[in-house]
Amino acid sequence: MGTRRLAAAAAAGIVLALGLAACGSEVEDTDADEYGSSGASSVRLPVAGPAGHSKPRARDLGIAPGVLPAGRMDAITDVPGVRVGHSTVIRGDNVRTGVTAIVPHSGNVFQDQVAGAVYVGNAFGKLAGSTQVNELGTIETPIVLTNTLAVGTAVDAVVRYTLAQPGNEKVRSVNALVGETNDGELNDIRSLPVTTADVLAAIRTASTGPVAEGSVGAGTGTMCFGWKCGIGTSSRKVPGGYAVGVLAQTNFGGNLTIGGVPIFRSLQPPPAPTPPGGSCMLVVATDAPIDARDLSRLAARAIFGLARTGSEYSNGSGDYAIAFTTSPQMRTHFGDTTARARRVLPPDAMSPFFEAALEATEEAVYNSLFQATPITSRAGTAAAIPIDRVRALLHR
Repeated sequence: MGTRRLAAAAAAGIVLALGLAACGSEVEDTDADEYGSSGASSVRLPVAGPAGHSKPRARDLGIAPGVLPAGRMDAITDVPGVRVGHSTVIRGDNVRTGVTAIVPHSGNVFQDQVAGAVYVGNAFGKLAGSTQVNELGTIETPIVLTNTLAVGTAVDAVVRYTLAQPGNEKVRSVNALVGETNDGELNDIRSLPVTTADVLAAIRTASTGPVAEGSVGAGTGTMCFGWKCGIGTSSRKVPGGYAVGVLAQTNFGGNLTIGGVPIFRSLQPPPAPTPPGGSCMLVVATDAPIDARDLSRLAARAIFGLARTGSEYSNGSGDYAIAFTTSPQMRTHFGDTTARARRVLPPDAMSPFFEAALEATEEAVYNSLFQATPITSRAGTAAAIPIDRVRALLHR
């Protein structure tokens, strides 16, 4: 890359960092942090997103997939107790990455484990902790999403976080659950920029309420369908008073289809450093009393939901879904060996939940696109999808 282009990219990075700070983001020197190691400034976005953020979500454009109603926030945090936090790491002209944490409930997750399952659509990925989840049917830590080469750092951070929780003084084994997609086209992934401090910040700042979407957290450097995307979320109300919420980290290829309209035929992204294949991480939460077997089936429907958006499920796409329930009926208390009665929804009750997962996944992908802002690094620029063009195509 020529000197002028490098200078322009660096300037764009600086402007982006300053703009984020002006919107209420926190610019920190990671040298000052106990676990920081880079010695450079990074930017962390607040969970609720910057004030005045005006980009539309899918529903603002009249896109409301399916038949079930959305929750109040149309987010995974519509499931009571679920919290989400981000650390967005933007440094110089080369680092564009981050961490997103999903915390199942406000208590000690290791001592009060939630029922969970992992479904693998295509296993070209590095999802740490999945085998024990499927063996035992429980999740015992916050769920963390990040970039491919930060999985080890994130596992270490989740273990440290768990060991430090009051009541865990005798814990000697921790199954950290960490997923990833590869943001190595926009982000200098080989510099290993994510620190333990970044992961801990995402967990500790996780909150209920609206979830920041687009180019934040683990979605800072990701792309899908050739456009800038990132984090997206959506939810559905299910008969019986239950909720299903989905959070997506989108980084995959295919032919963009919105509400059945083949957008890709009329609207193509500009040349960009598009990753080959790509990946997608999906997290599905519910408050219904569903056991691990049916949570696996619920997670599968989230993977199936990607097809509605035009995902190509390529050879190099690591497509995973993690599902859990916050229901106290389904929790496992660490070390408890006594039998207890549970009220569990049977398989014949699952169809509305499957529909909810399909619909919320589709909408979460759209939100990850519509909420994303352009990201520039020394590798180039990932453009945000032009909302006006999409709106026009949808109303032809």
